[in-house]
Amino acid sequence: MNPWVLLDQVEVPGDGGEMKLYQRAFEFSISVKNEELMNSRMHGSEDALAELVCKRVANRRNPRVLIGGLGMGFTLGAALAHLGDTAEVVVAELVPAVVKWNRTHLADLAKRPLDDPRVTIRECDVRLVIKEKTAAYDAILLDVDNGPDGLTHAGNDRLYTHGGLAAAKAALKPGGILAVWSAEPDKSFSKRLHGSGFKIEEVTVRARGTKGRRHTIWLAEKT
Repeated sequence: MNPWVLLDQVEVPGDGGEMKLYQRAFEFSISVKNEELMNSRMHGSEDALAELVCKRVANRRNPRVLIGGLGMGFTLGAALAHLGDTAEVVVAELVPAVVKWNRTHLADLAKRPLDDPRVTIRECDVRLVIKEKTAAYDAILLDVDNGPDGLTHAGNDRLYTHGGLAAAKAALKPGGILAVWSAEPDKSFSKRLHGSGFKIEEVTVRARGTKGRRHTIWLAEKT
């Protein structure tokens, strides 16, 4: 088997540790603090995150979607595939190097979604984008870190507090959907969603389509 080759490494803003991009033949891996955060072979749950939400909002007039976390571009690519020409997708990515990698090493994995004219990239914390406007988005997709139990950046945890959920709810249009990806189930987070007044659905999906680890997606509708 071919060895892993280190392509680049950067410090995550806010003392989040070192993030590294590796390649092995046609496979890519991103690790943080020496733990694998994502792998290009396993993106079935990221695809499902986008599909579950975007199919529900695609028929709205000029749907506007915010994605927190670019990753390897799979969530963005899947979202674009399920949205029409009048949609707008805003992507907030905290680590500038991840944007650079998606324009270079990782560009072809999800068919170069950053080149799509419907996409706007914001190199900043998604929490700041959420707080900018009220009733601005038909959907907010959080594919940040490992989910409510953060790994890379302590500030990410604030997305999933009562305050963070209240801010996301305010940023959604009536009937808008907050979707949250997680590597693991989290009963306490489900309770917080309920307590924040969302109508929620919890879905279990596979990391590799029909195979691999089970990941959790919460779909929380603003009522």
